[in-house]
Amino acid sequence: MTEVFKFRFRQGTHGLAANLRAEVSPLGGAPAHGMQIHKNIWLALPEPGLHWKDAAWLAFGVSANAQAVSELHPEGAVIRVTSLDYPLSDYQAEVAALAMDGWLHARFAIRTSGFSVAYDITRNRYVFAWGDVPDPFSDTLAW
Repeated sequence: MTEVFKFRFRQGTHGLAANLRAEVSPLGGAPAHGMQIHKNIWLALPEPGLHWKDAAWLAFGVSANAQAVSELHPEGAVIRVTSLDYPLSDYQAEVAALAMDGWLHARFAIRTSGFSVAYDITRNRYVFAWGDVPDPFSDTLAW
């Protein structure tokens, strides 16, 4: 069943918003339009697709929670996004990660990832925090 998560952030006259529609199903093989996030956890993107930045940030949102989802679904799972839209708000692709993180936490009883956003009025920009991850897209080797 598709579930909607509405991410909203407002500070003064500034705000970010995204509506994410997604569902989870058992893994029955690699899904079309999908990408492997962690072991047996896959993310399937909507047809006809998304902007690459939205897809990357959605994948990051799943990856931050993939270990916990994998523990709940040891047989594997597909998180299928049916739509992602940004209603009448500022647009920043990072919001896709916050929306996915929020959707996963609303859907599953898993520990918080520590994702957050704030508006820095002195620098006139949004500041994102990714929990224990200092640089979401770095490839720092673990060995």
